[in-house]
Amino acid sequence: MPRQIAFYGKGGIGKSTTSQNTLAALVEMGQKILIVGCDPKADSTRLILNCKLQDTVLHLAAQAGSVEDLELEDVMKIGYKGIKCTEAGGPEPGVGCAGRGVITAINFLEENGAYDDVDYVSYDVLGDVVCGGFAMPIRENKAQEIYIVMSGEMMALFAANNIAKGILKYAGVGGVRIGGLICNERQTDRELDLAETMAKRLNTQMIHFVPRHNIVQHAELRRQTVIQYAPDSSQADEYRSLATKIHANAGKGTIPTPITMEELEDMLVEFGIMKSDEEQLAEIQAKDAAGL
Repeated sequence: MPRQIAFYGKGGIGKSTTSQNTLAALVEMGQKILIVGCDPKADSTRLILNCKLQDTVLHLAAQAGSVEDLELEDVMKIGYKGIKCTEAGGPEPGVGCAGRGVITAINFLEENGAYDDVDYVSYDVLGDVVCGGFAMPIRENKAQEIYIVMSGEMMALFAANNIAKGILKYAGVGGVRIGGLICNERQTDRELDLAETMAKRLNTQMIHFVPRHNIVQHAELRRQTVIQYAPDSSQADEYRSLATKIHANAGKGTIPTPITMEELEDMLVEFGIMKSDEEQLAEIQAKDAAGL
């Protein structure tokens, strides 16, 4: 059985970039990989395939008449060093549930042997777990290890905590566990300390701190991972280090312990990221006194 991992995180946190670079590093280590893109934007495979966007299962099924009219070769493309790639897709914004594409794609891939002869199946999942469709890899006990991509920004921490709640909800009835937090540096104050503290509060590990580097954007503009674009760079080595840690993390996942919003805010105040009510009031009063 392949290891089934999933990358979750707030929209715009760099989740797809981080996942594709990590998977490119894993395939360098000799691992056979299938990517199942679970984001309607269908951008979970573009750096592996070096293309704009991959045709999605839902789009091709609509063209063919139904998903039963498709062949595995229609929806699965081969990318960097043999990585298998597929995108679930979704409807136009505001038209139906995007999660439908996730369910349809996973069922089709399983039934047609896409999961055979691979070491890893990786799900790249949009944003939070509010939508049942996006929670499907967790709910249906598909993804066994969840890696949450976050940063020291408040909304990224809020999303990480929300995702931990989703994992906890299904941990009791399946084997899903949190594998760790991946901190994608945004250069906020005390970011590393905050990420490590958040990991402890969630009963997990901060598996890797990915430093910010402009080479990531240069590679993305060329539709490549850093591993492919600049294999000898220090940033490529960071992704290799993350991949090595994930590879060694089999069976070490934990059941998360999410915190309340009040606890999260208290933690941010403690780290000086957010001002307390008293500090905010004093600041307002000082501005009023100065006529500002």
